[in-house]
Amino acid sequence: MKLLGNVDLLTSQTAIKFAAFIFISVSFFYLGKHWSDGSRQLIFFSRQSPSATASHIPTVGISPNFNKEFNISALISATEPETESKPVDPVKNDGKPVSASEAHSPQHPPMTPPPPPVIKSYGIVDENGTMSDEFEIGEFDPNLVENWGNGTETQEETKTEGATSTFRVKKFGLCDESMREYIPCLDNVEAIKRLKSTEKGERFERHCPEKGKGLNCLVPAPKGYRPPIPWPRSRDEVWFYNVPHTRLVDDKGGQNWISKKGKDKFSFPGGGTQFIHGADQYLNQISKMVPEITFGQHIRVVLDVGCGVASFGAYLLSRNVITMSIAPKDVHENQIQFALERGVPAMAAAFATRRLLYPSQAFDLIHCSRCRINWTRDDGILLLEVNRMLRAGGYFAWAAQPVYKHEQALEEQWEEMLNLTTHLCWTLVKKEGYIAIWQKPFNNSCYLSREAGTIPPLCDPNDDPDNVWYVDLKACISRIPENGYGANVAPWPARLQTPPDRLQSIHIESYIARKELFKAESKYWNEIVASYVRALHWKKYKLRNVMDMRAGFGG
Repeated sequence: MKLLGNVDLLTSQTAIKFAAFIFISVSFFYLGKHWSDGSRQLIFFSRQSPSATASHIPTVGISPNFNKEFNISALISATEPETESKPVDPVKNDGKPVSASEAHSPQHPPMTPPPPPVIKSYGIVDENGTMSDEFEIGEFDPNLVENWGNGTETQEETKTEGATSTFRVKKFGLCDESMREYIPCLDNVEAIKRLKSTEKGERFERHCPEKGKGLNCLVPAPKGYRPPIPWPRSRDEVWFYNVPHTRLVDDKGGQNWISKKGKDKFSFPGGGTQFIHGADQYLNQISKMVPEITFGQHIRVVLDVGCGVASFGAYLLSRNVITMSIAPKDVHENQIQFALERGVPAMAAAFATRRLLYPSQAFDLIHCSRCRINWTRDDGILLLEVNRMLRAGGYFAWAAQPVYKHEQALEEQWEEMLNLTTHLCWTLVKKEGYIAIWQKPFNNSCYLSREAGTIPPLCDPNDDPDNVWYVDLKACISRIPENGYGANVAPWPARLQTPPDRLQSIHIESYIARKELFKAESKYWNEIVASYVRALHWKKYKLRNVMDMRAGFGG
């Protein structure tokens, strides 16, 4: 009997607990369903409708926010300060209750964030700072140049007050026809007249105008100018009126340099004074003479001295070699124009009294084919400049009459050249036909083992071989870095992405992260140039010659 009473008591307590659990679960489910999303959905206001008054049945008004979604974060982050709102009285002045729809009437709209500011975009960059694909480049209009004139352009500007003011903008006029090939730093007649001597080629060096005395007119294009023939066709032919000169045709036509093709073109057979059968055959001969000269691998950057119409550099391009072709602006002043019109890198420069504007150990090979330079004058000061620019272990190729002719004067010149190159510790690798090829040493050991007083001497240890801006030539041998910087470069094409050791010796602010900067700059410009090609439609316009100013690492 006692046991049965205990069982009844236990059963009643379990039932109570079970009922309580069911009640709590239903309550949380109800509350969670209506308030779990954080929005205002169930706002109840009691009122009596006419029908309800008659039946005494109360009604419930449901908020218009029911089943609507709100962006609470936008309301919270609104920048405008919230005004203090008065609570809505659920009873009107007439004593009637206010419904939820009336309480949320348009007189009390929810706050919305202010509209974002209008972003203006200009040119080819959009509001996100990226290149736009919709940018177009205008076509070349020769009439614009021919009809440029020297007048003025009038524009009107309306001020905010409503008044209109007029101002005049004076355009630069066209220079005289005689200045179509004017180069300010090379054609400065006044500065050239003041030179004490022109015996060593001083007149072909840079003599830039003083401040305020530069050009004040636009150098016109040649009459009849046309957009250049695209590469690679331009290697073999260019428009006559773009470089309207026939002096080289008259002087060098028999040497296979250049010829007139019809009335409107020049053609370039690919020959030169010492390689009348073509540059390709000439380059093959050099490779056979010295198998270590692997064009496009260890030989990537070349300097061609006295380039003519730059056929040597033009044909090296197909062998993955970049050649800087240089020549003075002399009686054949159009040499560099022909080179650039063909699409070959070129600069007007001369071996005279100052260092050329290239750093030390810049070139893997330096070439001179009948370049009309006396390398042995003034204790070999000009060949010492070649030595400064030539990479350790680099090659110097000389094709000239003293190499192969047996006249007494020419044989004496050859002996002088042999003597000078021996004192420079250069090794005569091969002499064949009309070509002689020397190699520069990889280190300073030969220089240090020479007898005291040997000419030319080593340069002072404090001399900076990379200091070139308006620096006079020095009759001394530039030292090779003891750490080997400059000589040990990766072969092409790995060289393009491999930071060189000499990166540690150049003058930049960073010291530790130089290699990282090199790689980052390469990646950066790779992306930028891809944007240029896409947005500026470079493929459409077939650009060939580009000048990069403030080039950095050359990315």
